[in-house]
Amino acid sequence: MDEQAEAGQLRWRLVEQEESGMLFSESSLGERHVGTGEYRGMTFFHVNARTIVNKVPAASKMPFEYTINAYRGCSHACTYCFARPTHTYLGLGVGEDFERKVVVKVNAVEKVRAELRSPKWQGDHIAMGTNTDPYQKAEGKYHLTQGIVRELAEAGNSFSILTKSTLVLRDLALLAEAASRTRVSLALSIGTLDREVWRLTEPGTPPPDKRLEAVARLNEAGVRCGVLIAPVLPGLSDSDEQLRAVTKACLDAGAISVTPVALHLRPGVREHYLRWLSEARPDLVALHSERFGHGSYQSKAEQHRISEVVRSVGRPARHPSSWRESIGYEASPTTDAEVACKDSATEIKRLGSRQIQIMKTRPSTEQLRLL
Repeated sequence: MDEQAEAGQLRWRLVEQEESGMLFSESSLGERHVGTGEYRGMTFFHVNARTIVNKVPAASKMPFEYTINAYRGCSHACTYCFARPTHTYLGLGVGEDFERKVVVKVNAVEKVRAELRSPKWQGDHIAMGTNTDPYQKAEGKYHLTQGIVRELAEAGNSFSILTKSTLVLRDLALLAEAASRTRVSLALSIGTLDREVWRLTEPGTPPPDKRLEAVARLNEAGVRCGVLIAPVLPGLSDSDEQLRAVTKACLDAGAISVTPVALHLRPGVREHYLRWLSEARPDLVALHSERFGHGSYQSKAEQHRISEVVRSVGRPARHPSSWRESIGYEASPTTDAEVACKDSATEIKRLGSRQIQIMKTRPSTEQLRLL
């Protein structure tokens, strides 16, 4: 596909908020920048967002009402990423396009500043990382998340971030300052300590031990940070030994909460992941056929097993707070967007009860388009 045709197909449908059905105007689409140096092989589409603080439909019943996503697509290239199908709304593919063609909302910081100052804005909590990672590789080039965090801090507006990237440490001082002004909560996703599994399934992310270091440094700086063991992959990272090891490592790093999430495969992601699996680990195809033969989610029994293994690991003595209350319990299937709630927005809204609540609703495809 040539550049003109590609730009012509790059579209974004925004449900319920834009009469035109497009987030970006025709004239703002298709400003294509080819990455060089460390960004070689990537293409960045510069767009001007009409709005940047997105309201989640009330029917979603999520514990946050507003989200910010400065980027679409993600260089982390996680094989299982639930957000991959959202790239089809842009006329792009769920495979390499998702990993290498990233939409950059270049006016995001200015939009945040303006929208937070609007008389209509009531200072609600804002969640980031509900779709693609705000600290992915593009952030090193564009610094949009950094700018957004600065605006939120200056406004005293509470926020949460879900990430897999150690680039978050670049903003450690900024996040600590924000935490002194308002409620700030982070969660790092660390699905396994196994470097072979990490390289195979999350090739664009920092290694798990580096993410553990980030958890420790964030908490030491006064920025509350938990961990999502997510996703737990059948046959790759779901053994009792593996789960105990990663849980213990997270607790040793000072994580304020640890929440395991079993892999789920919804349409769009399912096809991509199973196609990848048949090439990378054909020996696991039969297991996945068994686990996902009746739908997008594994059995409640398997989810319960994973949670119980994680819960069985004791908190180190130097962390005297109630360990049992900081372990997320998988009472029902959840999406990655819902998982972000557990260690961020849910913590902020429900910290008085000192429990991480588990959402029992699943956002629709239409809702996920807004995230």
